[in-house]
Amino acid sequence: MQDARKFYINGQWVEPKDGTDLEVIDPSTEEAYAVISLGGQADTDAAVAAANAAFESWSQTSREERVALLEKLLEIYGARMEEMGETISREMGAPLSLAKTAQAGAGFAHIKNFIRTLKGFEFDRPLGEHAPNDRILYEAIGVCGLITPWNWPMNQVTLKVIPALASGCTMVLKPSEIAPMSALLFAEMVHEAGFPAGVFNLVNGDGAGVGTQLSGHPDIDMISFTGSTRAGKAISKNAADTIKRVHLELGGKGANIVFADADEKAVKRGAMHCFNNTGQSCNAPTRMLVERSAYDKAVEAAAEAANITAVDDPAKEGRHIGPVVSQTQFDKVQTLIDAGIKEGARLVAGGLGRPEGANRGYFVRPTVFADVNNDMTIAREEIFGPVLSIIPFDDEEEAIKIANETVYGLTDYVQTQDSEKANRVARRLRAGMVEMNGQSRGAGAPFGGYKQSGNGREGGIWGLEDFLEVKSVSGWTAAAE
Repeated sequence: MQDARKFYINGQWVEPKDGTDLEVIDPSTEEAYAVISLGGQADTDAAVAAANAAFESWSQTSREERVALLEKLLEIYGARMEEMGETISREMGAPLSLAKTAQAGAGFAHIKNFIRTLKGFEFDRPLGEHAPNDRILYEAIGVCGLITPWNWPMNQVTLKVIPALASGCTMVLKPSEIAPMSALLFAEMVHEAGFPAGVFNLVNGDGAGVGTQLSGHPDIDMISFTGSTRAGKAISKNAADTIKRVHLELGGKGANIVFADADEKAVKRGAMHCFNNTGQSCNAPTRMLVERSAYDKAVEAAAEAANITAVDDPAKEGRHIGPVVSQTQFDKVQTLIDAGIKEGARLVAGGLGRPEGANRGYFVRPTVFADVNNDMTIAREEIFGPVLSIIPFDDEEEAIKIANETVYGLTDYVQTQDSEKANRVARRLRAGMVEMNGQSRGAGAPFGGYKQSGNGREGGIWGLEDFLEVKSVSGWTAAAE
């Protein structure tokens, strides 16, 4: 059993002051392989105090100093990326191939992209020609509480920690207690890179404990949270008394609109995207809306995609999906599949229970429902498992209406070879991101959503600005600089 009880506070690995042991479970075996400590109020207070003490000096460092440290961190991360992939695979069940490339690779890419953003960002700029003695200054917001999820651990850790560091903020990171090991490894890298003591701190804990303590803490200036909409609401309420900035990246129920003129690979591509990472992605295209003239053929293609999606041990290399992350998540997915069956959706692939041959581990069968409507539970709730719901539509107007009839608004998808129609539909979708015809968004594109999918944006210039305050100064004399 790996002992990972220590926290990283003020540049040192320290024993918990008020900790409670929690076992870390391998989701493929259902067996514990490590033990962490869930911190208490004393641990949270110590980390916040360290961050507060470090803020004055760190916020005044030059761009060049911060770039140099981030470049060192990038070098260290790159050298240990295979280890990071293995760690992520073990803690949350992503197959090794996915964990080493997309999962660990996302962290590397975000560090690299934020370095580029930092180098080109104007922290000090004139208001405009009409006001030559007015200056706009972008300054670090202060001490940040960063709360990250288990499904894409390094993607989310780096989307928060790196822009916070780049902007001159100090921070306390609380990773998911379900998948904490990658964040502990990341903390080792930050330490090795040589960031000053107190700038980055890590305290493990659960949402009710350390999460609540951070969001309500009077000495925390900003909370950045990624997770469920339910938890996001609780964080917002708890943060309200201290009027701190709250950045939320929450759930999604992405609509993938497949028009009859879509390319021949569109349906399979959409289904495989839904099943990727065992469906545990907030931006997964889990509702496939198909034009009626192409509907029957699309249902067949989606069912075939599910049937050829292998489910296997994440420790194996190869193109397959692993388990969902926990018993709780497994039970939730099973309950929602059962609801789809009971509410009258047509099950065309997968279904209840583990895949054939699996007698342990939180493995789920890739599942496809046809003849779904937006009143069904499986069309409304974020399942966070490899479950696809297919909904027919008759025309463009109906497709847009169905896509927008959700409390979420994270990522929608459009499949058509008519570029004018694609652009027209993209403008009308109430989502923070729209991806068309399998085209991924570019490096530094903002990530975030509308409605109950959250507020704020991560990545690129937008991700950096989220950690900055805007100061307006009059009477500025350029010659005095």
